[in-house]
Order: sequence, then structure tokens, then C-alpha cells
Amino acid sequence: MKLKDILSSNFNAAEWEKKGYELPKFDIAAVRKKTHDEPTWVHFGGGNIFRAFPAAILQDVLNSGRYDRGVIVAETFDYEVIDKAYKPYDNLSLLVSLQSAGTVEKKVIASVTEALKADPQFDDWKRLEEIFRNPSLQMISFTITEKGYSYNDADLARGLKPVFALGKVCALLYERFKTGQLPLTIQSMDNCSHNGDKVKAGVFAYAERWAKDGLVPQEFVDYLKDEKKITFPWSMIDKITPRPHEKVKELLAKDGFEDNDYIETGRHTFTAPFVNSEETQYLVIENNYTNGRPPLDLGGVIYTTRETVDKVETMKVTTCLNPLHTAMAVYGCMLGYDLISAEIGDLDIREFVQKIGYIEAMPVVTDPGILNPYEFIGAFINKRLPNPFMPDTPQRIATDTSQKLAIRFGETIKKYIARGLDKDNLVLIPLVLAGYARYLKGIDDNGKPFSPSPDPLLEELQAIVAPLEIGKADQDYSCLKKLYSRKDVFGLDLYEAGLGDRIEGMVKELFAGNGAVRKTLHKYAVAR
Repeated sequence: MKLKDILSSNFNAAEWEKKGYELPKFDIAAVRKKTHDEPTWVHFGGGNIFRAFPAAILQDVLNSGRYDRGVIVAETFDYEVIDKAYKPYDNLSLLVSLQSAGTVEKKVIASVTEALKADPQFDDWKRLEEIFRNPSLQMISFTITEKGYSYNDADLARGLKPVFALGKVCALLYERFKTGQLPLTIQSMDNCSHNGDKVKAGVFAYAERWAKDGLVPQEFVDYLKDEKKITFPWSMIDKITPRPHEKVKELLAKDGFEDNDYIETGRHTFTAPFVNSEETQYLVIENNYTNGRPPLDLGGVIYTTRETVDKVETMKVTTCLNPLHTAMAVYGCMLGYDLISAEIGDLDIREFVQKIGYIEAMPVVTDPGILNPYEFIGAFINKRLPNPFMPDTPQRIATDTSQKLAIRFGETIKKYIARGLDKDNLVLIPLVLAGYARYLKGIDDNGKPFSPSPDPLLEELQAIVAPLEIGKADQDYSCLKKLYSRKDVFGLDLYEAGLGDRIEGMVKELFAGNGAVRKTLHKYAVAR
């Protein structure tokens, strides 16, 4: 069983379906021809999240029979992804959805009609220019990570031959401008707050520099800033798509599915002809399009207002998901866990994260109206975290913790203060922040060293808590004032917020000796 078999004239569909594989319900050749001639959607970023989510959503839409255009994927960074994960399989892939109940869904994804290298050094660039000149194009989108939106003076100075992703996109937009200032929507689908503004800032930076240097007319800049022609909507995306997993590879091999080799590129992108992902997913998009859009709402996308997208993002990042992840990461590392799915089975941890979400953070949540905050937390704790097929780790989640605490906990504390709520109700959020000081020591609850995850402030913050020793009685904890007054880390001075002394007291308990992390966690999370 190979993916390319699906396109052969003697394909045995019954064999695949008997083994539980869901096959495309549309005419692949017809969709590819229609998309080539009248493209509506180009997506930048050919990684796992794209194939597991946006491309899979479009697959469902095509299967409904109510749409006839696929998506063209363009890669701006790692061109081996096109050569190794798309071309050999004629742009087909297999989505393996790993259910929390232990069942597995297998779906052949055929919604990707072309896979192109987005760089002028390749012939594919001429095809991209052709697509951008086509009036039928409605949307370009991105899953290139927030880092992919970066730019610098050196790249801005390269003129119309930039290296960075948004510079290339801007060059293609110039082709669309020259064709008649055709409308288009530029849609980020990356997991970062106000993502549309990040794309906009990068595109404007290139266009304004090129206009300043006389490479493009000022009218091009005006075109990009005309919201009747070009828009940059916000979105909120949420789906876990880890690198291809050994369990999935073995499962597929037992079926006789042969396209199950791992792929690692020279740039260390890890992928495969198959993608494994969790079942739960959310994609909420600001409905602000200038030239129409693919009907992705038929596949579950929620289109709404910018204000509502912002409320959903805030709900997720400050209450219902990200803070719970960080709490588990900090304490999971200290308690010796290396799988999130195993950690959530710990009664102390489970009570910890449930009470942070349902009791302490929920009073300041603004219900976005389209996703219920209680149900969102419930799905996260009861369905997503326990999924044994999701090989996520506390160590991965703990990466860059110093950059996350201000948003994930500081915002909730600020809202308590702004709304005059009783800060005495905040116990477990202070316990997370107290745990961070203990985590920075890099010694687990059994007294064994561990390596804290990479973080730009790691060495600096470790130096602050360096005087503290685990198990030493009557030591001086005054160094903690230097840590917990850091507004750049916590979003506010925790002493000015009236929580500094409480956190200090918890730190002292956590530093009492081996077993103190477990004892303190149980005291506040369960016995409380």
C-alpha cells in the first residue's frame, strides 16, 4: 500500500477501506486541474501542522461536494520538505488522528494540488508569480511560526531579491499590484497573538523600504494599506501536531502501508509521508476578506469578528490552556515526569491544574461566546492531556518559561487588581510562580540534578537564586525580592501586587528538602 497507488487506474480502494483508511471522495484530477487554472488559496509553510489541520479541513470541504478548489503549498525556508515529503508522494499524505480513547483514524489527504519552492532561484518562482497575477486568488496563508515573520535591515536592503519569508511574499504581492492592484487577503494561521498584525508589519517594512529606495512606486505601499484591497485578519489556532511517532510508524507497517519512513532534512525538519496529530482542534478567524474566501467553515473553521478572535486568544493564553501547560511543565520537571500524558494521571497535578483553571483564573475570563471556557478546559484536561499517543513533554513546554509567565499568569493577577477581586483567592497561581524559583535550581524532588529547558534569561535568573540551598534551614531568602519584582518576567512587581510575601513563604516550603515539592503541592492543591 503506497500513497501514489491512489492515483493509479487499477487502485484497489476496497483494500484500503477494509483496513480503516478514509479515502478522498472527490475527483482528484478534476480538482487539481481547476485549482491550477483558477487558484484561490496559496499556503506558505509545508510542515506537519499544515497537512494535519488546514489541508485536512479543506479535504473535508472537498469531500462535501460543495467546493472544487484545492490548496497550493509553498515552502519559504526548508526546500527539502518539498523534495522529500511532497514530490515523491505526488502531494498526497496520510493524516493519523490519535484519539484519547485509544482509537485511530486514518485519512488520505489529497487537497494539496501543487507544492512549490518559494524562492527566485527555482523555476517554481515563475509559477508563483503566475498564481499571484491570477484574479481568482483569494487568500494566502501562513504556518511558518512566529520566527518566520522576522526581518532585518540586511534583508530589507536586498531589494526585490530578499531571503526572508515576508520579503518573498512582498515581492509576489508586487506582481499582483502590477497586474491591476487586485484584491487579496493575507491570513496568518500561526500560533501567536494578533498574528495578522505581525504579518502586516513585515510586509509593510519591505514595501516601505523598497519605495524609499525607489524600487517600487509609493502606490504599491498605498495598495497594501488599502483595506478594501488587502487585509490581514487575526486568527487563533490550536492543535498539537508532534513529530512522526514510532507507535504510528509501527501501526501503519502492520497495515501494509509502505510510505512510513521518517524524513529529516538538512535543516533538521522532522516529517514523514504521514502526520500524526491529536483529535481536538480549533481555528477561529476574523472574517475580513476582500476577494471572497474558500468555504473553510464547512470544515469546522469559525469565522467571526476581530474582537471575538481576541477574546478566544486571551481565553486560551491567559486561562484555559497555556497557563495550565506551564504549571505542569514546571512541576513535571521537578517531579521527574517526561510525558505530559503520564503527568496528568498524577492526582496532585490534576487537582493543581483544574483549580488554576476552574477556580482561580475563571473569574477574570471574558466568555468569547463561540467557545465555552469551561468546556475548553474540560476538553484540554480530560481529552487532550491524557492522550497516550501525544508524546509531549514537560521539558519541551518549559522552554522559554521566563518569556511566558507575564502573559500566562501576570495578566490574570492584573485583572484581579483592576477589578478589585480578593487576591486571597489566589493560591495556586502563586504556587506556580514559587515553583519557578525552585525549578531554576535544576534539582528535582529527589535531589537529582536536571537541566532546565533553554531560556534566554536562564543563566541570569539562576544567578539570582544561586544563594539558596535545598534543605538548608534558616537561610536568607532576601534574594527572592530581586526575582519576584521583575516586571519583565512576571508582568508586574509581585510585591507591589501584594503577593510577594505569600510566594516567598511557598518558596521556603519548596526548598525544605527532598520530597518538599510533592508535600507542598499536595498541601495546596489537594488538601486545601
